[in-house]
Amino acid sequence: MLFDITEYITKPISGIIQIGAHHGNEYDTLKKLSEHILMFEPQKEVYNKLFNKLGSMPNLVIENKALGSSTGIMQMYTEQANAGQSSSLLIPQLHCIQYPGIKFTGTEQVEVITLNEYFNDKVFNYNLLTLDVQGYELEVLKGSTDILLKVDYILCEVNRAELYKGCPMVEEIDSFLNDYGFKRDVTSWDGYTWGDALYIKQTK
Repeated sequence: MLFDITEYITKPISGIIQIGAHHGNEYDTLKKLSEHILMFEPQKEVYNKLFNKLGSMPNLVIENKALGSSTGIMQMYTEQANAGQSSSLLIPQLHCIQYPGIKFTGTEQVEVITLNEYFNDKVFNYNLLTLDVQGYELEVLKGSTDILLKVDYILCEVNRAELYKGCPMVEEIDSFLNDYGFKRDVTSWDGYTWGDALYIKQTK
């Protein structure tokens, strides 16, 4: 669950890209910042619930796709106990120990694209990017390099333990985003081994 960043935002938000929207539980919070929202949710069943809930909302686009550093079809490790919120493109590791009640009992083939490619033929009018993709955040960012030049804020789930095999630690996210002018401004370690971080582009 991404935390409310309203009090930390100083620039008007022209639009929001939410990667890992799940059932749209954060829609009301995001709408306070901007009515123009683009959501991505790769799991078909979860996407269907999301679309049935919010699909008629104005200025909202919902895509049934995953995002990453390259385009293709990938296997997602899925669970039902947490309504699919813990499903990941990475193999669960410490997550299975920290949350033993969440069993990854299935897999699903999902379409993966890059954010750069998605906007090849579309108008871009967003300056807040949110990511909650269970350890796959750095791969999403690697496929969003053109977008990082255009946005002002990134709200990203971060890790300080290997909840999923090979997932980056928060310092790796810091280093990558620093090259694009972002600094981690606020961090909430609600999950102890994982949390959410707000990155703000620094003015020169």
